[in-house]
Amino acid sequence: MKFETLAIHAGQGPDKAYGAVMTPIYQTSTFAFKGVGEPGLFDYSRSGNPTRKALEDCLAALEGGVRGFAFATGMAAEATALSLLGKGDHIIVHDDLYGGTYRLLTKVIANHGVSIDFVNIRDTALLEKSIRPDTKMIWLETPTNPLMNLLDLAAISAVARRRNVLTVCDNTFLSPVFQRPLDLGMDIVVHSTTKYINGHSDVVGGAIVVRKPELAEQIGFLQNAMGTCSGPQDCFLVLRGLKTLAIRMAAHNANALGIAQWLEAHPKISRVLHPGLNSHPQHELALRQSTGHGGTFSFRVKGGRNEAFKLLSNVKLFTLAESLGGVESLIQHPATMTHASMPLDVKEKIGITDDLIRISVGIEHINDLIADLTQALAAV
Repeated sequence: MKFETLAIHAGQGPDKAYGAVMTPIYQTSTFAFKGVGEPGLFDYSRSGNPTRKALEDCLAALEGGVRGFAFATGMAAEATALSLLGKGDHIIVHDDLYGGTYRLLTKVIANHGVSIDFVNIRDTALLEKSIRPDTKMIWLETPTNPLMNLLDLAAISAVARRRNVLTVCDNTFLSPVFQRPLDLGMDIVVHSTTKYINGHSDVVGGAIVVRKPELAEQIGFLQNAMGTCSGPQDCFLVLRGLKTLAIRMAAHNANALGIAQWLEAHPKISRVLHPGLNSHPQHELALRQSTGHGGTFSFRVKGGRNEAFKLLSNVKLFTLAESLGGVESLIQHPATMTHASMPLDVKEKIGITDDLIRISVGIEHINDLIADLTQALAAV
């Protein structure tokens, strides 16, 4: 079945009890046993829940994996995946990444005896040189948040396979509509389902999808042991959002590319970071690796922090807020918002400077969004 059909039907047949077309919310903590020593398919909602299973099966189908897992938050999904590592293990992380992931790695995972190297793995030769005998995992996101750099998933996967290292890709920005990392050799895909997969800014959640059965067993054990799973109400909301994912992503993609092209010609903008533009240094990789560019990108305002803040203070339709991927348009300042926990020297080194603004372009009419940016830029 095609993606649009899977998003509506995978894991979501009519309910066997009463024939409900929409997956019911099984708001229960526990399930009756058939008899002594005879549990049913589900026994306790931390270990499994019918609403959650429907979401997990759908996510697995959309990403092309053997099994999916739903978590309470995106960070819960990341923490569970990183729990595959133990004391004495080494992880290589791309040096341009979400601030919350950086915080989790440096303030939590490092305290568990895991050594971490932040490396520019856009350079696959440098990646190969950075792998050590104790390297167990390579972690990346593409496009990166917020600098919109791309990483060659097939090339990185090839290096990792040669060295027997696990690969993890955060696919939140593009979703499986536009990019399927498992098809390109990644072992694990993670998502903040809060973003495009849910798409309505009304629930937080996370997901993992894996390529191999042995990884599914490990992640399933960790999800149950750590209790990081998503609740049935949240799973229901994410399932609802998934049904329109394909058509929403098409609208996000078209709006964002149109606004990026408009901003690139604006005299008060010094640079637009959008992989769909011919000016993006990895535009060819974007065309080869993905089928679209999503709705989130960044740009630099001439004049630095003061002028960037003027723009942020004068938008009316764009909402100044963290997060992304909802049907409404958001705007934010990475250096002081999503990446505030990242040390200043690290931000400056990778290019998260005060002139940088990130926008999540919603599905409103593009003319209204451009009109809002026009009047806001008039104050810059």
